[in-house]
Parts: sequence; C-alpha cells; structure tokens
Amino acid sequence: MNHSPLALLGGEPAITLPGPHFAWPPIAGSDREAVAHQLEAAVSIPDRSGIVADLEDALAAYLGVRHTVTTCTGTAALHSMYAAAGVGPGDEVMVPALTFHATATPLFHLGAHPVLVDVDDHGQLDVDDAARRLTARTKAVVAVHLWGLPENMDVLVAFADAHGLMLLEDGSHAHGASWNGRRTGSFGTAAAFSLNGPKPLSAGEGGFVATDDSELYYRVLLHGQFNKRCRSEIPGTHPLARFAVTGMGLKLRIHPLAAALAHAQLPRLDTSLAGRRAVAARMCAALDGVPGIRVPRVPASARPSWYTLPLRYETAALGGLPIRRFVEAVHAEGAIEVDLPGATCPLGIHPLFQRPSALLPGYADYEGPAAGDFPVAEHVHATSLKLPVWHREDDVPLADAYTAAITKVASHVKDLL
Repeated sequence: MNHSPLALLGGEPAITLPGPHFAWPPIAGSDREAVAHQLEAAVSIPDRSGIVADLEDALAAYLGVRHTVTTCTGTAALHSMYAAAGVGPGDEVMVPALTFHATATPLFHLGAHPVLVDVDDHGQLDVDDAARRLTARTKAVVAVHLWGLPENMDVLVAFADAHGLMLLEDGSHAHGASWNGRRTGSFGTAAAFSLNGPKPLSAGEGGFVATDDSELYYRVLLHGQFNKRCRSEIPGTHPLARFAVTGMGLKLRIHPLAAALAHAQLPRLDTSLAGRRAVAARMCAALDGVPGIRVPRVPASARPSWYTLPLRYETAALGGLPIRRFVEAVHAEGAIEVDLPGATCPLGIHPLFQRPSALLPGYADYEGPAAGDFPVAEHVHATSLKLPVWHREDDVPLADAYTAAITKVASHVKDLL
C-alpha cells in the first residue's frame, strides 16, 4: 500500500483553496471610475491631449526621460522604437536568444536581421557571445530585463560604447525596476514597454516608447501617430515635418480607455512593487536550500519588479525526475499557478526565425540558427519554473503555501521515481 503524503499519489494536497490564485492587474474603484469617466469624455483621441497626454507626462516623469509615446501594444512600441532608431534593410540588431519573440520580430518588418545572442546561466545577455557575433552591419544591441530582473547595465552600456552600438531596451517585464537606483528604460537611446494585461503596469493592452532623443521621438510619432500628433509636435521647420499628414502610414495609437486604466494604476505601482519584492524575498528565503530548487540571484545593484519569480530546477539533485513530472506533482498539491515558460523561449526554435522567407519577402538568403547554437539559452529554458509574485500582506499565507507545496514535493521526490 502506498503511504506517500504526495497528493499526486493519494495524499492530502497542501493547498485546498480553489483557483485561480493570482490575478493581475488589481482593479480598484478608482480604476473603474477613471475608465467610466473616460468613456464619457472621449473614446478616440487623435492628438496628444486628454488622458493620452496625462499618461505620457506621468510615464516620462516616472522614468525620468524627456519623451514618451504611447502605443496600442508593446509589440507596436518595439516596432516604432526600431523604426525610429533608423534600423533598416541589412542592419543587424543583437537580441538575447531567450526572450519573448516580439523583442525581435518587428525587425523582420524593417528588413533588418535579428542576431540572436546566447545568455549566461542567469538568463542575461552574454556579452562574450555577442562580441563573437559582431559584424560591420551590427547597429544595435537590446537589453531585455527578463522577468523584471534588470540586466547588468554597467556591462551592457560599456559593451555598446566599446563597439559603437546603439543600446536599446525592452522593459516589457520591468516597469519600476532599477539598476544602481536608475530606472530601467532610461539607459538606452530608447526603450519600449508593454502595458499588456499581466505586466506590472497594465492598460489591459498597450505599450509605450521612452527616449531622451528628440529626433528619435519625432520618428516614433511618424511611425505610428500620423497627422494631428505629428503636425502639432514636430516643429514646422524640421525636415521631417512635411511627412506629418501621412507619417509612415501606420496607426498604432493607444485606446483612451486603456490609457485611463494605466494612468489610474500608475500611482499605485511603487507600492505594488514594494509588496512584490517583500513577498519574493520571503518566497526565495523559504525555497533557498530546498533540494533541486535554485532561487534567482539578485545583484546588489538590482531592484527587480518581479513580473514573475523564475526558479531553476536541478534534476540531478532530484534523482533525475523530469521537470514536467515535478510540476505535475506540485499542481496536484494545489499550487496550480506554478508554470513552465512557454512563449518566452529560445527564439531559434520558432519556424519564423528558421525560415522567415516563408512569410516575409526579402529573407531568401537569411540563415536561421542551427540546433545547438544557443546551448545556455536552451538549458535555462528547459530548467526554469515560474511562480506568481503576490503583493498584498493578505496574500502572504498563499505565497507560503506555494513554497510549502514545492518543498513537500522536493522532499518526497523518491516517491515519484
């Protein structure tokens, strides 16, 4: 007879509270009021006025940059950032091999070549591998603050400067994170952020570009904010002003209702992030030393936003138990929000990066990555688990229950072998 305490094998689950156990963003009465007010005020804003101007001003002040331009999605923000940075046909842009595909896919629509770069064991861009992939066509390198943990910006700024590259940032997971006290999104020539549903700052759907460079700002406007914004914000004497009516022909504006939600959420962001950091520290302390589980290393210079808490699974310490079997056992314990990274993965596995010419003209000669080109990215992805990071004191017992469920499975792994 089996007497294992593991729920997967007939024992009592560690968590009996029905799910879902995590939802984001938290919707307060002030959010409902802001959206309802905007519904009556305007549901379309073609210029930089009203809630769009209010949100952009607030974001610029929060990041400490001169300009922000809101967009309909984070992918659109990345597209506008690359276009405004002058990335074009034949240019190469270095992107970490381990990220969400939208960090790189807009480059295909500009005729540019994303150059994937392996990461280190912490999932951050490996500048030694980047140096090996440099060519005369390399124009920029992208810092991706994955899972809300800032990249080592000292290293990346030095690398970009040493090789004469433009430094750009994808801060889609990292609103409010900082490196040496400076906000992510304020280091590069420009940065793109997502405001998608589960992001630390949410508009439901949206994004924005941040920059101190006025010329780049004008080109962001021309890329996706044509006519009224361009005519009012690009000086009439500027050589680009004559393109204001059409811009580059795309319309990528944020919806005013989305802008209203993000604007209402922004004043609470730092409080939410402080709560996340406290809960993440508590979860890491509980899991530190649990066999087969490695908690993230947080440099002293980094202040994460903890979009999610990434753990590393060390199968050798757990008798070779496959990670999916471990997660199955954790889910059986009731910790149903524990997840494996899906869409955020080594980009080389996507057919689009192997053979973009099947969908996009002009890439017949593009050579996609070969199997094994990014061994560390593949290993990090294959050994990663994700946990939600709660932010309220009321959620601490649930966070504790999750770490207890993981500890329980790790402690009784022999029952699963």
